[in-house]
Amino acid sequence: MGFTMPLVELHGVNKSYHSAGKTLRVLKDIELTIEEGEFVAIVGYSGSGKTTLMSLLAGLIRADSGTLALRGQPITAPGRDRGVVFQNYSLLPWLTVLENVRLAVDQVYPDWAKQKREEQSRFWIQKVNLTDAMDKRPAQLSGGMRQRVSVARALAMDPDLLLLDEPLGALDALTRAVLQDEFGRICQEAKKTVLLITNDVDEGILLADRIIPLSAGPAATLGPSIAVDIQRPRDRKGLNRDSNFARIRAEVFSYLRGSRPKRPLAPRHEALTEPLGLEAALEA
Repeated sequence: MGFTMPLVELHGVNKSYHSAGKTLRVLKDIELTIEEGEFVAIVGYSGSGKTTLMSLLAGLIRADSGTLALRGQPITAPGRDRGVVFQNYSLLPWLTVLENVRLAVDQVYPDWAKQKREEQSRFWIQKVNLTDAMDKRPAQLSGGMRQRVSVARALAMDPDLLLLDEPLGALDALTRAVLQDEFGRICQEAKKTVLLITNDVDEGILLADRIIPLSAGPAATLGPSIAVDIQRPRDRKGLNRDSNFARIRAEVFSYLRGSRPKRPLAPRHEALTEPLGLEAALEA
């Protein structure tokens, strides 16, 4: 049997920030592998370094030490092999939905015929159920619709790795619940490798194949990888009655609570201690 290289490999990754003569170590000795086709969720407190980890994988910043690779090639800069969906949508306000998506396709596939680029853009807009809003501009869309445009734009680039940086964090509970289901459907249909960063444990369990807790900072590190052995498609209401859901949730929270420093944390670090349950989100 031949050896299969993981799609993503991080070994001994460290990252610090320097300001006013002081050094803050954000990430410490990060080890992570992701197989092709996996959906992995990394869950941690706000301010623990999740977005720093995502920025490293996106090639937006460089690690102080350690290695990051995609298909065995070092990650040193942004690339078309990675699509990123941020929390703040990052849409150009003067362009329509179609134009925002097509702009990305035009940049990634300049050699394609115009008609093929148009079809690629329209296909992914249809996949996120925004065909009727194709000619609208971002200001005419709800927050959930804007985030669907961001997903369509990222997937239209046909990346090897889809990076989701707390994409639903700015949405109200009901919209978030609806889009969680949509994200799960879209990612399964697209058969993409996905890394989700979130501070919502329930969201990670609902969507991912594996969930990995990130310890509280500073010098945050990844905890044990926990397989989400719950059959798909996952029923939102049924999860709260699933013994595997309860076990996985308890394991993740046990690690996260145990990782907190003994000194009092700033209020923003407490966001994860009382998460919104799946049924509460649905009924909000």
